[in-house]
Amino acid sequence: MPTAEVCRKHGLSQGTFYKYKSKYGGMEVSDVAKLRAMEDENARLKRLLADTMLDNAVLKDLLGKN
Repeated sequence: MPTAEVCRKHGLSQGTFYKYKSKYGGMEVSDVAKLRAMEDENARLKRLLADTMLDNAVLKDLLGKN
């Protein structure tokens, strides 16, 4: 099936198709699921770290003013 037809069928641009192909090409479905789970966990941990660093900066600022 030609790439243009696949893109039209799924509502993707050809650029998006090739971007996904370069990122996920050669992977099994289970590998993609694991990758997505790790990316979600990484994003959650980054948010936690940012919140902790913000709390730390606020405490240092408050203690420095006294």
